[in-house]
Amino acid sequence: MGPHHHDLRLYVAGTGAKSLRAIRIITRLCEAELAGRYRLEIVDVYRHPARAVEDQVVAIPTLIKWAPGSVKRLVGDLSHEARVRSGLGLAA
Repeated sequence: MGPHHHDLRLYVAGTGAKSLRAIRIITRLCEAELAGRYRLEIVDVYRHPARAVEDQVVAIPTLIKWAPGSVKRLVGDLSHEARVRSGLGLAA
């Protein structure tokens, strides 16, 4: 990926309302702000618990931004758009 591509991993737990909302929010924001410049991997901790252990995920949902820049984690309610935008390094 190029230097301006966002490499993201979203951890969710199953297909409950919180998980589906987190997926919807992050996908919508990425498509609006980063179309063609991001990779979003969604990991269900019920199906892949070892991945959560490997990335030291202790709460769901967790969004990890691997690139660009330093690694950042956003944990919990992802509906606060300003907080998510800041965590992704997007202008307010």
